[in-house]
Amino acid sequence: MTVIDSAPRHSTTETSGDTDEWITALALSELTPGRGVAVLLPSGAQVALFRTGDEELFAVSNIDPFGRAAVMSRGLVGDRGGEPTVASPLLKQVFSLVDGRCLDDPDTTLAVHEVTVIDGVVAVSAQPSGASTQTSGTSVRPRSGTETTSP
Repeated sequence: MTVIDSAPRHSTTETSGDTDEWITALALSELTPGRGVAVLLPSGAQVALFRTGDEELFAVSNIDPFGRAAVMSRGLVGDRGGEPTVASPLLKQVFSLVDGRCLDDPDTTLAVHEVTVIDGVVAVSAQPSGASTQTSGTSVRPRSGTETTSP
C-alpha cells in the first residue's frame, strides 16, 4: 500500500461561501490505470484514489466499512453494468466509485471525495462530498470524473 503524505502541499479556495481544501496527491502520470493509491489527508483520514482504464479519476474513503481496515486503495477496480467499482480486498464487497454505495449491501456506503487535475497534478478535496461520511446508507453526491479546471 502506498500512502502519500500530502499535508504540506495543499491550497484553500472559496466557493459559494464554503472553504474547500484541496490536497495535492501526485502527478497524473504516476497514477496507474486500474490501481489505487492511498492519500493521507491533514485530518489523518485516508482516501483511496483511483484512475480507471477509461481515464476517469475517483476518490473514496480508504477504510473498508466491513473489515474496518485501511485497504480500499488495494481493492480490485472493475465495473458493473458500466459503473466503475472497487471490490474490497478483504471480504470482496463491491462499491461504486461514482457515489460510494455498496452494491452488495444497500445500507453501507463509502465517503466520496471530489478530484481535480491542475497542470498535470491530481488534487483531492479534504472534505467528503455530500452529507454522508459514515456507513449509514445515506446517498453521497456523485462526482463527475476528471476535471481540468482549478479548484
